[in-house]
Amino acid sequence: MMAAVPTLRRVDSAQGELSPLKHFVVAKKKISEVFEQLLAYVKETTAFVEATCENKALENIASEDQKLEIQAYDEKLSIIKDVLARRHMKVAFFGRTSNGKSTVINAMLRDRVLPSGLGHTTNCFLSVEGTDDEKAFLKTEGSDEEKSIKTVNHLAHALIMDKSLDAGCLVRVFWPKSKCALLRDDLVLVDSPGTDVTSQLDSWIDKFCLDADVFVLVANSESTLMNTEKQFFHKVNERLSKPNIFILNNRWDASANEPEYMEDVRKQHTDRCVNFLVEELKVVDREHAPNHIFFISAKEVLNSRMQRAQGMPETGGALGEGFQERLKEFKSFERRFEECISQSAVKTKFEQHTIRAKQITEKVKSLMDDINIEAAEKRVAALEDREYQMDRLEFVKNQLNLLIEDIKKKIKAISEEVETKVSSAMEEEICRLHVIVDDFHCNFHPSPHVLKLYKSELLSHVEEGMGKNLAFRCSDAVNASVQSSQTYMIETMLPLLPAAVQSQIHMLVPSRKFDLSYDLNCATLCSDFQENIEFQFSLGWTALVHRYLGSANAQRALRLVDQNFQVQSLAQSPASGPPSIAAPPNTERSPATQDDLMVTMATNVASVMSRTSMSIIVVGGVVWRTVGWRLIALSASLYGLLYLYERLMWTTNAKERALKQQFVKYASEKLQLIVSFTSANCSHQVQQEMATTFARLCQQVDQTQKELTAEICQLTAKIDQLETVQSRSKSLRHKATALEKQLEAFTDQYLQPQQ
Repeated sequence: MMAAVPTLRRVDSAQGELSPLKHFVVAKKKISEVFEQLLAYVKETTAFVEATCENKALENIASEDQKLEIQAYDEKLSIIKDVLARRHMKVAFFGRTSNGKSTVINAMLRDRVLPSGLGHTTNCFLSVEGTDDEKAFLKTEGSDEEKSIKTVNHLAHALIMDKSLDAGCLVRVFWPKSKCALLRDDLVLVDSPGTDVTSQLDSWIDKFCLDADVFVLVANSESTLMNTEKQFFHKVNERLSKPNIFILNNRWDASANEPEYMEDVRKQHTDRCVNFLVEELKVVDREHAPNHIFFISAKEVLNSRMQRAQGMPETGGALGEGFQERLKEFKSFERRFEECISQSAVKTKFEQHTIRAKQITEKVKSLMDDINIEAAEKRVAALEDREYQMDRLEFVKNQLNLLIEDIKKKIKAISEEVETKVSSAMEEEICRLHVIVDDFHCNFHPSPHVLKLYKSELLSHVEEGMGKNLAFRCSDAVNASVQSSQTYMIETMLPLLPAAVQSQIHMLVPSRKFDLSYDLNCATLCSDFQENIEFQFSLGWTALVHRYLGSANAQRALRLVDQNFQVQSLAQSPASGPPSIAAPPNTERSPATQDDLMVTMATNVASVMSRTSMSIIVVGGVVWRTVGWRLIALSASLYGLLYLYERLMWTTNAKERALKQQFVKYASEKLQLIVSFTSANCSHQVQQEMATTFARLCQQVDQTQKELTAEICQLTAKIDQLETVQSRSKSLRHKATALEKQLEAFTDQYLQPQQ
């Protein structure tokens, strides 16, 4: 059916009138621009989807299927774009041999481009299309070699054709656009051999007609439509949906010889053509069918136009009567043909591609929506996860600060408790030191070598015994306290530890018994111990002084007595003069303590007793007269017997007992000095053990904080990426919407029937 003429036209300077063919050119340019933008958009979208799909941090927001889908769209659009670039309007001329198909094309081109003449001249398909070159050339099928236009007769003329070409071959003729305005608008004219010279009609249709926009049946007005012509177009109609067909009754100039029958013959041809188009082919309705039927003389039009091109009168030469009417009819055919092919070509060449572009745009837009929704959901989840991790990090920091203060106090309390416990236990063990010493049994002899070995083993025995006793008294309780504290630390800090560590906490803090180390170091402590195992009579002068004044004061008193006796002896010697009082030796002055007073008293007593032997004789005489000699003798005998008894009882065992007693007294004093040091050392051990455990736990809590911080950073980066994906997908979706609007505008302007 004839479509309305579009408003967009150009003025053809060669034809001197508007050309509807410009409608196709503008539409082609417009749809090509849209497809350029669409292809660039799909490429941009493809790169975005590929990058999103390959980003593992985004957890497959874009799937592999979506990536393959968008890549397929990219490939399809590239193919469509290339097809659009090659699209042109195509009109195919068919008819029986010698009906003037080539002449009609030459008349439209205004030059003898194709071979024509009497008889069967065109023996293969010839296409004529425009070229920007100023020189015409042609190409044969299967070759890109440019050949001279002069060889067209040798290639296509049935009488002198190249025997290597058959009727199904195509020779492409490229005619300069500057010589023919008709070819400037992507129009291709296809000439064909006669439909009556071959039976390969099906192959012709498949090869040359499926992309044709308009078919022109060139009939001979001197005869009528033949079955061969009808049969061909019936086959075309089977393969194409309502093809656009024009029927040219050529050689109508012959009617000038019989003017009285001209109208009747015209009506007869018109009726038969209308019936063929309407009743048989059903490609047009009866109202518009006459607009597809024309009566022309192509030869006259060609000659007229060639004369005009040469500057001669258009009506000059041997032109039959009624030429102006036939020329007007030919121009009417050209105008209606251009209108029809322009509208038809735009619809057939661009409509399906436009629909496909809309589908692709809609699919891509939907894909961008899916990616945007998925990114939005994951972004919300990531924000919630980051908020949770930040809250957890803050909780871990605050809880750790609280636990540090709490556990420090607990460690301090346990350390003080251990120090008190060890100090008390050590005091008790010092009081029971004689038990440990009495339990020591070893070969004893007063010789220096044996004594040295004996004391060494005694020291080892004391250190070992006290260590065991202290361990028995303290270790279990201390270990229980340490284990309890470690358990408390683990339980309170377990929620703060990394998940991987929580399941392996036993490896981080091994469950083992904690043993205190009591390093008494008796060998060094009692290294200066000097025993005194010489016989000491219990009623002797030295023993009595020691008993009443104490060891330290007795030694000082005895030294002073010795000095006084020495001074007295020197004073009463014959060589000396009259008795005189010797000056006491220089001694250090010290504060007057009770011990000093006792020593002074003893010294004075000794001085008085040693002043003169006469005093002793006087006292002895007094005693002798008072008690009698028998009592003195008895006392002396008892004193001597006691001395003898003690002297006989001073055995090796007695010496060993004396040594042990002396050692117990000496060691007790020394051990008292290290009670505080040892208890502090044990307290430090406990503190060290608990601090080590707490430090390990704190180190793991620090690891938790690092992991949380790293995870928060990862989530922040992920959120930023998701925001970018959201923003990019929205932007790409808006671009798709803009492209849809352009496609809709193209459809409204070029594909919808014009009102």
